[in-house]
Amino acid sequence: MTKYEMLYIIDATLSDEAKEAIIKKFEDLVAANGGVVEKTDRWGVKKLQYPIDYKTEGYYVLMTFEAAKTLVVEIKRIAGITDGIVRRLITKI
Repeated sequence: MTKYEMLYIIDATLSDEAKEAIIKKFEDLVAANGGVVEKTDRWGVKKLQYPIDYKTEGYYVLMTFEAAKTLVVEIKRIAGITDGIVRRLITKI
């Protein structure tokens, strides 16, 4: 398994419960497919460099995990169709 980092931005206007549900969704997705979540850092609400969909702030989350390459493709797909995700970036460590 390879080590990855996923930095994603959640819509800051969502409730705290909705934000936690999205974070748990990705942690559970990694665990259910044989990956291991090492840590999840919640950076909190920060100002975006430029407006995205008329939003100027986002809730940043950094998740470090180990997984197979096929799982990374699935995570990208799920993040793309999840409501509340503004942007995401997955990098190999």
